[in-house]
Amino acid sequence: MNDDATRKTLVLGWVLLALFLPLGLTLEALHALKLPVYLDSAMRREMWTLAHAHGNLLGILCIAFAAVAAKTVPDAAARASIARWLRWGAVLMPLGFFFGGVLNHEGDPSWAIVLVPVGGVALLVALLRTALAAWRA
Repeated sequence: MNDDATRKTLVLGWVLLALFLPLGLTLEALHALKLPVYLDSAMRREMWTLAHAHGNLLGILCIAFAAVAAKTVPDAAARASIARWLRWGAVLMPLGFFFGGVLNHEGDPSWAIVLVPVGGVALLVALLRTALAAWRA
């Protein structure tokens, strides 16, 4: 892996796993300790569980992309652009879920939930462009 974009994507994948795997353990501890800040809000539980799941899966996706990027997307400029879209999506989506569960009101997530569809669009762009590049290669 000799290009900077692929290396950044690989590093981000490991960082996401390092952050969101322990979040899952923390959520289990909050549940085991029966802490009201977690248990009293079904919306918070759902948002934080989604943050944990998406953060981990997107971390794995970043690592997988970095592993196959050079063969899948031979053009370095396209690879750098796709990697950028992937990194943005992989960060925005789980953060939107996490912060959507912070300061949420009466069963609705907080305003930060808007980051989820923005991240989703970025991921969709990255995935479609990668699929197209793989098909052409």
